[in-house]
Amino acid sequence: MNIEEKENTSVPFIKITGLQKYYGQFQALHDVNLTIGKGQVLALIGPSGSGKSTLVRCINLLEQYQKGTIEVDGIVVKDGRNLSKVRAEVGMVFQQFNLFPHMSALRNVAIAPVRVRGMSWEEAEKKALTLLERVGLTAHAHKRPSQLSGGQQQRVAIARALAMEPQVLLFDEPTSALDPEMVGEVLDVIQKVAETGVTMLIVTHEMSFARRVSDRVIFMEQGRVIEDSPPDEFFGSSPRTDRAQLFIRSVLQGHGDLPVPAATLAIE
Repeated sequence: MNIEEKENTSVPFIKITGLQKYYGQFQALHDVNLTIGKGQVLALIGPSGSGKSTLVRCINLLEQYQKGTIEVDGIVVKDGRNLSKVRAEVGMVFQQFNLFPHMSALRNVAIAPVRVRGMSWEEAEKKALTLLERVGLTAHAHKRPSQLSGGQQQRVAIARALAMEPQVLLFDEPTSALDPEMVGEVLDVIQKVAETGVTMLIVTHEMSFARRVSDRVIFMEQGRVIEDSPPDEFFGSSPRTDRAQLFIRSVLQGHGDLPVPAATLAIE
């Protein structure tokens, strides 16, 4: 996906400045600085424990950060009134689908607009049906999560996030809990959502998907942003740092659709 082809990406929409996050004495994020344009899609990649999930969870304050600032559309993300404003505009899709087990797929999608937006159940369910159709689940609208496959549950979770008409969507490794045969169906839905122009941050280990769907690839290591590059540059030629080159070599070897950059093969 070409950055120049998308609209409004030059407009700062999410601004993260000097972000630091601690768990006790352990520092999970070190002075993270990112500016994200409206409508951009960022893929956050890196080894496990590099701070990717922590970063996206700080954006809607599912994780409290200790230093720095996060702004979403000019609103500083912090406790109190600003937090409720931000959470109303920022949707999140988790690794574990977090659906209400006693509710149908339809009700899972409809409940947030009713409880948060004050929409009537009739109106919310009509909207939910449209969204379930969009993710290919019309026939399963009245099933409970236990009656759905993992991939179907994650697609319900995506529809639920879309029901609030968010300006930003955060995905925290949305396919990591799925069986391999279910990954593709969820990634296809996410790619279609990305094409609508919503601002998205996607934590993922799916490198082919990251290259295909993103405008920028953010590579993290030990709580720091090591690289911020267009996907064709990061995957197609050579990452700028030795650490990212080693990561690409270790992850992408054996993936026929993403050849390892020649520069990485010379690293010992």
